[in-house]
Amino acid sequence: MTDSKKTKRTCENGHVFKKSSDCPTCPICENERKPVTGFLSLLSAPARRALESKEIVTVEELAKYSEKEILSLHGIGPSSLPKLRSALQEIGLTFKNN
Repeated sequence: MTDSKKTKRTCENGHVFKKSSDCPTCPICENERKPVTGFLSLLSAPARRALESKEIVTVEELAKYSEKEILSLHGIGPSSLPKLRSALQEIGLTFKNN
């Protein structure tokens, strides 16, 4: 997509960015708040926001949900599941059974 199809925006923190969609999320703010460690750091911003919106910020909280429940969240796709499974397995947990 060319820059001519992108709209110039300024977020509430003063970051100037261009975006072609109507999504209000500032990519600069998202990059600044991305965790450096932990399982959330492995995920894309939409997947991370989906989990955070359900207050799933620890692996222990993640284990309380089934794969189907996690996949139903807007922002989580099939490519996130292997990363989530691996994070659970590292501490001996799994997704809840359906």
